[in-house]
Amino acid sequence: MALRVGDTPASPEKPAWGAVVAMMLGVTALLTAEFLPSGVLTPMARDLGVSPGLAGQAVTATSLAGLVGALFTPRLTRSFNRKPVLLSFSILLVISNLLVALAPSITFLLAARIVLGLAIGGFWAMAAATTIRLVPPSLVARALSIVMSGIPAAMIIAVPLGSYLGEVASWRIVFLLATALGAAVFVVQALALPRLAPKGEAGLDTLIDILTRPGIGAGILAATLVFTGHFGYFGYIRPFLESVTGLGAAGVAATLLAFGVANYIGSFASGLMAERKLKLTLIAMPLAISVLGLLLSVYGKDVIPALALVALWGFAFSGVPVATTTWITRMVPDETESGTGLTVASIFLGITMGAAGGGVVLDLMGAPAVFVAGAVPLVLAALLIATKVRTRTS
Repeated sequence: MALRVGDTPASPEKPAWGAVVAMMLGVTALLTAEFLPSGVLTPMARDLGVSPGLAGQAVTATSLAGLVGALFTPRLTRSFNRKPVLLSFSILLVISNLLVALAPSITFLLAARIVLGLAIGGFWAMAAATTIRLVPPSLVARALSIVMSGIPAAMIIAVPLGSYLGEVASWRIVFLLATALGAAVFVVQALALPRLAPKGEAGLDTLIDILTRPGIGAGILAATLVFTGHFGYFGYIRPFLESVTGLGAAGVAATLLAFGVANYIGSFASGLMAERKLKLTLIAMPLAISVLGLLLSVYGKDVIPALALVALWGFAFSGVPVATTTWITRMVPDETESGTGLTVASIFLGITMGAAGGGVVLDLMGAPAVFVAGAVPLVLAALLIATKVRTRTS
């Protein structure tokens, strides 16, 4: 496809760091909105008159829509310049957060979260493929690590800060603040992102071709299992800290802040580890998270062990998105947008199962059981990666 005037070529000679930062801010704003229910779950459920398990399905609704967005965005937008497509996701983010803040019922809230899910799924399907076109090939790893740093930044903003503000002010105020953040990010992206012509194919046959390549199908399934386990944990960490550890709003916020800070620090270490020992990283992280979850179910009633285990869990999880993104871009260099879209769809499927299953376990068996059940898919993922997943194309 010929470039239009103003379009940026696929491999620029000079890095567009401003655009890379704009992509990182997009990750931060979108994932802040995605993670917020985990931080405000208790007051949100109380205000809407539903159980925490049912309120937690706000994550399920988002992830189901995200799965759809990730699968179909590359195909439906394949003829459009990437900049306006990316900007449309920020618009959907603002609309969703505003509707959630005004939601009169859980049904209305879940519908608003579907809008967010479409934005997140579509953005993630394009994020890696867009980022690698903003810098020369020698700087791709650095650019991706900058964009991925938006994940721990969102965890720091959404969960501990959201948890605290949800108690001292209102969970609705928290979502109004997220609305303002989304609007600010839209402005930055409108100014910083260059025009990028669409690249590659995006049909169903492309997805089938990717899935049938050696080791790809197993890797996609493993990603689903990892996120099933992790979000089975993460979606219900606040009820655990309140009911088992006995923490109040300030204590929950401080513990979740430890998770976010450890995750942010770990993102740099895990980036280096993924670059040098990708398969080891893919195996070690889910195994570590499973062990930490089991230990939390046993020792989480005491504050200090709970704080330490949650922080270590945050550090361990930092390697998951970095390693997964590195793996798919390495294994599918010719179809990065469709490949990452497929991976993101599998991740959202995992989030859906983890959030839904975790909510059922929480309501029926209590918070500690969530961390026992979540360990199962994490261990299965590690075994699958060790035996079936390739990390090199040849």
